[in-house]
Amino acid sequence: MADYVEIGMPTPRVDGVAKVTGAARYVADQPIPGALSGALVHSTRSHARIVEIDTAEARALPGVHAVITGEDVGHYLYGRMIKDIPVLARGVVRYSGERVAAVAAETEEIARHAADLIEVTYEELPAVLDLDAALAPDAPVLHPDLNSYPGMRPLDEPSNAYRWTVDNRGDLDAGFAEADIIVEGVYETQRHHQAYLEPHASVVSFEDGRAHVWTNTKAPQNIRDDLAATVGISRDEIVLHHSHIGGDFGGKGTPMDLAVCYFLAQAAGRPVRMVADYIEEFMAGMPRHSTRTRLRTGVMRDGTIRAHHVQFFVNSGAYAGYKPAGVIGGAPRAAGPYHIPNTRIEAVHVYTNIVPGGHMRAPGSPQAVFALESHLDEVAGRLGMDPFEFRMRNLIDDGEETAWGQHFEHVRVKETLEAAADAAGYAEPRAPLVGRGIAIGDHGSGGGIGNAEVALEPGGRVVLGTAIFDQGSGTHTTLQQVVAEELRAPLHRIELQVWDTDGTVDDSGIGGSRASRVNTNVAYQAAQDARRKLVQLVAERLGEPEAAITLDGDEIRVEGREEVLRWPELLVEWEERVVGRAYIEDREPVRVTGFVAQVAEVEVDPETGELRVLGLTTAHDVGRVLNPVGHQGQINGGVVQGLGYALMEELAIEDGRVTTLSFGDYKIPTSFDIPELRTVLLESEDGVGPYAIKGIGETPNVPVAAAIANAVADAVGVRIADLPLTSEKVYRALADEASRSSRADAPESTE
Repeated sequence: MADYVEIGMPTPRVDGVAKVTGAARYVADQPIPGALSGALVHSTRSHARIVEIDTAEARALPGVHAVITGEDVGHYLYGRMIKDIPVLARGVVRYSGERVAAVAAETEEIARHAADLIEVTYEELPAVLDLDAALAPDAPVLHPDLNSYPGMRPLDEPSNAYRWTVDNRGDLDAGFAEADIIVEGVYETQRHHQAYLEPHASVVSFEDGRAHVWTNTKAPQNIRDDLAATVGISRDEIVLHHSHIGGDFGGKGTPMDLAVCYFLAQAAGRPVRMVADYIEEFMAGMPRHSTRTRLRTGVMRDGTIRAHHVQFFVNSGAYAGYKPAGVIGGAPRAAGPYHIPNTRIEAVHVYTNIVPGGHMRAPGSPQAVFALESHLDEVAGRLGMDPFEFRMRNLIDDGEETAWGQHFEHVRVKETLEAAADAAGYAEPRAPLVGRGIAIGDHGSGGGIGNAEVALEPGGRVVLGTAIFDQGSGTHTTLQQVVAEELRAPLHRIELQVWDTDGTVDDSGIGGSRASRVNTNVAYQAAQDARRKLVQLVAERLGEPEAAITLDGDEIRVEGREEVLRWPELLVEWEERVVGRAYIEDREPVRVTGFVAQVAEVEVDPETGELRVLGLTTAHDVGRVLNPVGHQGQINGGVVQGLGYALMEELAIEDGRVTTLSFGDYKIPTSFDIPELRTVLLESEDGVGPYAIKGIGETPNVPVAAAIANAVADAVGVRIADLPLTSEKVYRALADEASRSSRADAPESTE
């Protein structure tokens, strides 16, 4: 591998001190003079017609400056690819928690009190709260006007199944006909909240004929454009300013209450600040989608897969607007990186009367991989094969096409699985009631638009300009490492300048593991451009050809001259600054992905169903690691998040209402829940960009649940096919299995 100075070095976060000392400024901290506080009224019905909204008492309360309802904000709809979400409900509410009215007042206490005074009269409508109800022939259609929504693919007639896609490869019927064994299974996953530390927050202030916006988003240009379209103005009339972000995991790709905040500020004639509490986050925060996956797989007795049918049903909730593309991916991952000649992959996205789903770490992949990798263990069991051997027999090799038609470059999935199995001692004898489970996943790096600027200032300052709002992943540190590497400058001299949305025409922001493919590359190119321009300037000033100029950190050598010059001093003398710029637009399909294989070891108490995860081993195909500290943090955090998804986290919904409205009810892992974590890294030159890197932000959480479910089945012989894998479910499954065995062993009646 190349000889690097900064790349590959364990580097602490450059923003760490500011965060732990309280110097970092978040949206709620922005000192906006005269800012009012905003509060919301949320629907208490899952599906109802709004008969009347009585705001008289709220308007009369001292300190209240504005009260708005859906009638005040017009017919504007918002969303990313599909625009179907009203700013405030108009005429009908479609889920319990939907925004119905809003108040701006002198203090948060007054605003919330005023919101409580608003009386909403409803006329109940039939609600469809799950997939079965929504897909029933006589189900009420939740969006009868869906064909009018911008971005919606028109349907022949309105349906709750607003998107149904089918991908066929080979001859599925023939594949099943030749199979020796056919195995079917149904797998369900739950709604899963991102549980970031900082809730959604927005501030809107009008100055000089423009809206000045602060909101904790990872995609400022996109959110600015969405807001402009929602409120009916041009993008140039809005500037979105930078703030620190207190965690994301996908959720900060959604604007939440930003448009409401805009209309409140407009109505009040004063700046307005809105900060959600966690009750609002849980009831309306757009979590990971719940899914149902039906799988049918045909195999030969030698273990080769001949046919595979996927039906991936996504409970979209009441709206589609803030899914990654109006839909989530995932369905292809239910076929995996396996060689299967005959496949049908169906993905169905369904409107229901519950809280809408949105973005969450590797959207769709944990759901699909839980289904597939659990199912493959069932198939291996029917064949009498070890799950490891069964996977090794069917995984693709470099140059082969996946079951869903993807041609990846530099495929190292078999090596990754072998590394995980070896590190975990997968083949070693197990103690009684201890099981080991394996699972595989991947998630490629997304493309998009990126910008960067590197300025060499007189005296030696280096200023990196970026449109990226670091959402907590440490991307700013990585970008500064890249610039330091290319300029051979100390890291502490690389100053960061985060642009507001006036700083560049367009930028995709961060997310989708884009940093590895786009953001680091554009920082590299900007640094290289600065080097080239510095050489040009020196050559011009000294009257030398560019080929005679050599840069080494701050030092400049000129062929034929003994004197060693330094660019920081030269720029002072010449009163010059050098600015390198770069722009990338990379929308090509993903060609390189990072594979992950995980082995879970669990112990199960058959008397109570209690399961204890003893260890999790994760092997990653990573290319080159830029910052080992941040890289390992992403892995550990992702694995623990996957552990929560597997064992305990569930946004519980009863009669359409979210009932887990605090972290007392919505359980996430604590330090006591974390088992021994082992990591194996397979480094190579096979990644993307100038440093051959692969994304790491999303893959660690993808296979965890499947690995644990497979370990439970290995330990006690019962399959839990719906998440989370609670002790109660294990206990009931063991009791049911014991009951079936008892009935099977009972002598037949002679009567």
